Amino acid sequence: MQGVIAAGHPQTATAGAEMLQAGGNAVDAAVAAAFTSFIAESALVNIGGGGMAQIYNPASRQATVYDFFSTMPGLPNGPSHAINLDFRKILVDFGAAVQPFYIGRGSVAVPGVVAGLCHMLESAGTLPLNRVLEPAIRLAREGVLVTEAQHYVMHLLTPILTDTPGIAAVYAPNGRITSPGETLCFPQLAGTLEQLAGQGAALFYSGEVARKILADQQQNGGLITQTDLAAYQVFDLAPIPVTYRGYTILLPPPSSGGGVLIAFALKLLAGVSLAKVAHNSFEHLQILAEVMRLTNFARARWEEKIDSHGPAAEHVAELLTDGNVARYQTQLAAVLAGKTAQAEPPARRGPANTTHLSVADANGMLVSITTSAGECAGFMVDDTGIQLNNMLGEIDLHRNGFHQLPPGQRLMTMMSPAIVLYQGQPVLAVGSGGSNRLRSAILQVISNFIDFNLPLEQAVDAPRLHFEDNEVQLEGGIAPEAATKMEAAGYIVNRWPAKNMFFGGAHAVARANLNQSHWVAAGDRRRGGSTIAVT
Repeated sequence: MQGVIAAGHPQTATAGAEMLQAGGNAVDAAVAAAFTSFIAESALVNIGGGGMAQIYNPASRQATVYDFFSTMPGLPNGPSHAINLDFRKILVDFGAAVQPFYIGRGSVAVPGVVAGLCHMLESAGTLPLNRVLEPAIRLAREGVLVTEAQHYVMHLLTPILTDTPGIAAVYAPNGRITSPGETLCFPQLAGTLEQLAGQGAALFYSGEVARKILADQQQNGGLITQTDLAAYQVFDLAPIPVTYRGYTILLPPPSSGGGVLIAFALKLLAGVSLAKVAHNSFEHLQILAEVMRLTNFARARWEEKIDSHGPAAEHVAELLTDGNVARYQTQLAAVLAGKTAQAEPPARRGPANTTHLSVADANGMLVSITTSAGECAGFMVDDTGIQLNNMLGEIDLHRNGFHQLPPGQRLMTMMSPAIVLYQGQPVLAVGSGGSNRLRSAILQVISNFIDFNLPLEQAVDAPRLHFEDNEVQLEGGIAPEAATKMEAAGYIVNRWPAKNMFFGGAHAVARANLNQSHWVAAGDRRRGGSTIAVT
């Protein structure tokens, strides 16, 4: 076997498989798939966003986190706001609720995904950029069929995807959002990708595309400056290691707040024995709910320190110390023994439009990549076919108010591409989209895999729980009697009739057996999961 890939769309997975078939490694496959996802999954992610990745290199037996999330614009001494700032509220109707989003040129943070993917390829790939970009260029020219899942997201985001004539021409060329079975084409983006294949990431940060982004920003109320683009950096970081029942879980550090909080939840869960607990029984659901509740408490206190006492990284070690975790474990034990739990603090939600992919190759190299552009800012940059993010319009990323962060500061994200080792050998790569729910999705997939020894597909597909705002969200498929017991125990329970993309999209790859080199993949059907094994 040459490798396996799990991704959020068949075309995304096919692009990665093409690189494996061409003799490329897992990084080549992952980068090709990520660029292709900007076309295949354009309702969820685009080339003007940011991301986070983790690579395990079997040759060095080391893992590296690549942080290429977005930064606050305004360097060198730019304003945190502009007199004619293009920053507008758009309402999106989800049926049960109407949610505000902020779009326009003033919602755009400095994009990092092109720099990140190109840096990963240069650092750890084996194929040239022009070869790796071929699937994305081809799909952008030929077009991609709209799936039901993609149409659902596009329909929700209609106010954004039709906000300006340039973006409406792509997503609603006939005056309506493109329907399932119809084709979305990105000919201008194909041309930009061809330029990228020849010029590399400099095209976006100091070349022709950079000049067009800057002109668009300056003429239409944006904040990005020439220095912002030229100074953008990809960070190569060491992951946070967490020992969990004999396994080592490697999670991204800040700017990933999600990685830190999953690390905390795992350390908290490690203090509870699940050996005699039935999967998704009342006992199991209560343990998960209380771990999530206490993690939300820890998050609130950690973020208060971030706001008042400097960079988040300084407080990671303090949050994860055995002494601090032990205090929360004592609270967990008390609640499980019958003590009434304290109401949790209000939730903070991040971008929900996120996608993930995982790849393993024949040599045991693993890649886990999560990317996001928020909901997109509602316009196209000139004739480039490029959409940009609306990260500055995401309430969760700006706890102290919009446009208050200092220029150049990395925004915080929930993205948490994870890698799991057993006795020093890689056995699992997983990540998810889904705002705060990606943390609970990743936590449950890892626990299903380790604590309940579920085969990967079952570990991903199993119905999930999410606890937030003092309410238990129970996904369809969980036994009604377990839900009834949760209600009898005093929990507010929302019973979902079926599985839903609300609960994340955890695309994963794993060893079929801990002692074998054979790899398997699982795509989360909640978010169009697709897998390919290359033999």
